[in-house]
Amino acid sequence: MVIAGIVAGGTGSRMGGNIPKQFMEVGGTPVIIHTIRSFISSGLTDALIIGVHPDWMKYLRELIAKESGISEDYRIILTAGGSTRNDTILHIIDTAEADLEADDETIILTHDAARPFVNRRIIADNIRMAWEYGVCTTAIRATDTIAHSDDFEYIADIPKREEMYRVQTPQTFKLGLFREICTGITEDELRQATDVSRLFSLRGHRVRIAEGSTENFKITYPIDICFAESILSMQNTSD
Repeated sequence: MVIAGIVAGGTGSRMGGNIPKQFMEVGGTPVIIHTIRSFISSGLTDALIIGVHPDWMKYLRELIAKESGISEDYRIILTAGGSTRNDTILHIIDTAEADLEADDETIILTHDAARPFVNRRIIADNIRMAWEYGVCTTAIRATDTIAHSDDFEYIADIPKREEMYRVQTPQTFKLGLFREICTGITEDELRQATDVSRLFSLRGHRVRIAEGSTENFKITYPIDICFAESILSMQNTSD
């Protein structure tokens, strides 16, 4: 079984305004609906679980009900998001086990709700690599020089750019392997792990890289809506 877990528990404070970024519109459609469509249209997932902030669950349920392109046979389940990204992912996994009878071999793709332009190739590569290696993360090579600062004021080091990657999502793994690394995890490790790939790395697992895409960016700031509109316009023109 292959399950997509969409992380939509955040409130999008960096965007400003009164609505989380995943519910802002691009081309007249909420960002999260574009993301849902990307996974369903790929034809590669069996179900989709969305971890959403409780205050927005009713609103999202109404949006999905209006979406005519979703087959009645395709399972979309909403679950409450947690206080952190990792908490939301744990809620998604708990729901996968309870509602979909997911087992240790189930593949879980975790993806940001605000990355609406994930494509079929990326999804397929993530599934294949998770089957083969147990865990993988989507990433693209850094094009800018990356500087490291340990005091937030001065540069401490500049790593080799050709060895640097910008991590995206999906971040994908076998469910049983995730449960294994969560056994006995420390509070310090949880604080260090800003995403799933970091969590696996801290526990000694090698994380395979699946090639991402510049279009698979995360909508974070108001100007990103303009970028997203441009990408959608180009996609519609090429169809």
